[in-house]
Amino acid sequence: MQAVQAAPGDPRIYYLLGILTGDHANHAKAIELFDRALSLGPARADILAQKARNEIALLKREAAVKSADTAAELSPSDAFTLDTLGVVYSRAGLHDRATDFYEAATRAAPDVSAYWYNLGVARQFEGDMEGARDAFYACRQRNPDDIRALAALVQITRQTPDNNYIADLEAIFPHVAEDPDEALRIGHGLAKAYEDMKDPARAMHWLARAKAGKWAAVGHDKAFDDAVFEAATANARKTLGTGHTEAAPIFIVGMPRTGTTLVDRILSGHSEITSAGELADFGLSLKQLARTPSNYVLDAETLKAAGQVDPAELGRAYMQRVKATLGLTGRFIDKMPLNAVYAPIILSALPNARVICLRRHPADTVLSNYRQMFSTRYPYYDYALNLEAAAHYYVGFDRMIRQFSAALPADRFIEVHYEAVVQDIETETRRLLEFCGLPFEAQCVDFHENAAPVATASSAQVRQPLYTSALARWKRYEIELAPALDILRAAGCLPDET
Repeated sequence: MQAVQAAPGDPRIYYLLGILTGDHANHAKAIELFDRALSLGPARADILAQKARNEIALLKREAAVKSADTAAELSPSDAFTLDTLGVVYSRAGLHDRATDFYEAATRAAPDVSAYWYNLGVARQFEGDMEGARDAFYACRQRNPDDIRALAALVQITRQTPDNNYIADLEAIFPHVAEDPDEALRIGHGLAKAYEDMKDPARAMHWLARAKAGKWAAVGHDKAFDDAVFEAATANARKTLGTGHTEAAPIFIVGMPRTGTTLVDRILSGHSEITSAGELADFGLSLKQLARTPSNYVLDAETLKAAGQVDPAELGRAYMQRVKATLGLTGRFIDKMPLNAVYAPIILSALPNARVICLRRHPADTVLSNYRQMFSTRYPYYDYALNLEAAAHYYVGFDRMIRQFSAALPADRFIEVHYEAVVQDIETETRRLLEFCGLPFEAQCVDFHENAAPVATASSAQVRQPLYTSALARWKRYEIELAPALDILRAAGCLPDET
């Protein structure tokens, strides 16, 4: 601030203030400061890159990509700016573009461990697992204390009794136990290692220890989720009007870890379908048009306000957002699992859209969600921090989807069971393509040969041929799952044989 008073026309001051402000999560103010810096001199790649990073933090993807593209055209050479552009493109879903900037950052500053970690994640998304391991190893060599790389190596490398990181992880855990996010990362790594070695009891033990601190910190409110499910179900009983008929996107939805990525890979193998990844655009478009005052993009208040939004305007707004940054034409997939709650609104706003809802055995769904370490930036997955909460969430979700199946048109909303896809992939692929109005193409069955990037927790699994080892996984954890199974049984969610 003293520098501002001494030299108010120096753009470097506002650039540094913008970085500090963004680091404190005041992204809107940071963008103002970067704009002020840009107004005081010629365009600079470093300023534009930081502006883009704050824009993507506010989910303003179109603006962020525009700022990043402008920065890239200025041919930056400093590692910090190159890495920042990689982050922006990654979060915008443009993974091919991101990898080039991460690689350039590691060349410009090869001793900075964080740049190698980001490169490893990008390579993992692209299916280059050996390249990802090399980058994570490079990160650890430069900074042995960067536990992110260690945890990442565990997640993409099968742990065996003779070759594992258990001793390293267990030695680290006491030092991070007071940091909920770091404890979560290390504990999940230990759970993965013990699961690889067929020790489910220890895996669940470490998950419980890892999640306890974060669960206490988030203060999860079950009533919030229940209200969302209730509002979403009410929309299925309403006539919300006729929407934008010029587009036919395919929405793949469902609870996470139920096969959404697998079906995305199957369908995007078709010559007429492109995968756009997991997009937040529909929810953001609804929030913008509904103008609800809450701090959440997805909440009961916004779902209830959908009836006051013009469906055609909503459909056009969504398509404009997608086309502006991804440049998609023709049929494309939006694979955001949370879009499930918007299904009635989607089919009103986009009458020619198709919604495919993945389902999986209730116990396997609860277990797979509990086993997953979701991003802690979004509160919508907080239920997965607690086993009983995950079971209650499934009960509410299941009730909602049952209502959707009864109320929504069968030619536009369909349920697909993960177990059926795994057991007879060709039959289910034919069924899915027929539902989408497309002819069968044999390459869809060979989903593991699809070279497109995968930025989800299944990035490693979907690079492999179909396997059945995940079916009925819950039975190996039956003792540890007992509290969740009791909740599912009480709600009538479990099949009779379980």
